[in-house]
Amino acid sequence: MHAAMRFAFVMDPLERLVPDKDTTFGFIHAALERGHECLHMLISDIEREAGAERAAVTAMARPIVRDGSTFAALATSRVELGEADVVFVRKDPPFDAAYGYATQLLEGLRGTTLVVNDPRGLRDANEKLYALEFPRWTPRTLVTSSRERIHAFVAEVGGRAVIKPLSGAGGFGVMAVRDGDTNARAIVDFLTLEGQQLVEIQEFLPAVAEGDKRVIVLDGEPLGAILRVPAKGELRANIHVGGSVEPTELTPRELELVRDVGARLKQDGLYFVGLDLIGGHLTEVNVTSPTGIRELSRFLGRDASADVIAWAERKVVRG
Repeated sequence: MHAAMRFAFVMDPLERLVPDKDTTFGFIHAALERGHECLHMLISDIEREAGAERAAVTAMARPIVRDGSTFAALATSRVELGEADVVFVRKDPPFDAAYGYATQLLEGLRGTTLVVNDPRGLRDANEKLYALEFPRWTPRTLVTSSRERIHAFVAEVGGRAVIKPLSGAGGFGVMAVRDGDTNARAIVDFLTLEGQQLVEIQEFLPAVAEGDKRVIVLDGEPLGAILRVPAKGELRANIHVGGSVEPTELTPRELELVRDVGARLKQDGLYFVGLDLIGGHLTEVNVTSPTGIRELSRFLGRDASADVIAWAERKVVRG
């Protein structure tokens, strides 16, 4: 039987949680079910103090309790995060300056508290750019601010590509670019700020019509996968923009991909990750607050969130 532990969740306001969709809801629910204490905090609640007499990471935190079918937060008090067993960093993108500063503050927990995901890993792993570390598995991709290079790339890959802002999430800003489209230059001008901002452009993968697979990876191994199918007339399959969700399995190629990428994820302290696959190709690596575990749990007929909490219990005990 596991001993009661303290789990801290660095996240958005608690009232924004959607019980049947938010992975963070699943984690909190599973941790409470297993008898653990759960604390809520915003990134702006984190502080770090250092000096001759003191070195600590603290936060103004709120204990989380059940409130019917959802949760509520009790009165705020200052806690030492070094006394927490696990800190889940689940703040939704964008990864802005405030997010970056928070990861620097959380560095003070290294060696004392399990942080999921590792602050250094979060800083290093831009969710678009990190996929470039695995060229064996990615579609043809270009990161540039040059509008001329983008239009030439579209022609090189057959006249159709997908352009993405590097800081976007949930499908925001993802657009199709086609040779001959009268809007193509306007789209590229807009997303690059007329050649001043980096963007990612990838060859179009026709398999996106069948959906993209969100593979949930825990400590380098696949926990499961869901298939997100775009709505009719929509390029993006994200649940946030109306994509439907279906059960799915990994092909042998996809399993090889996940285990190959998973070894690097584990090395970088990226313990809970969502990989996006289209037609057996890796398109994105989601590390900040990957979703999909609530849908996966429904397809599995059990709470997959509990697998993550049980893994954290074992990780803390083993050190």
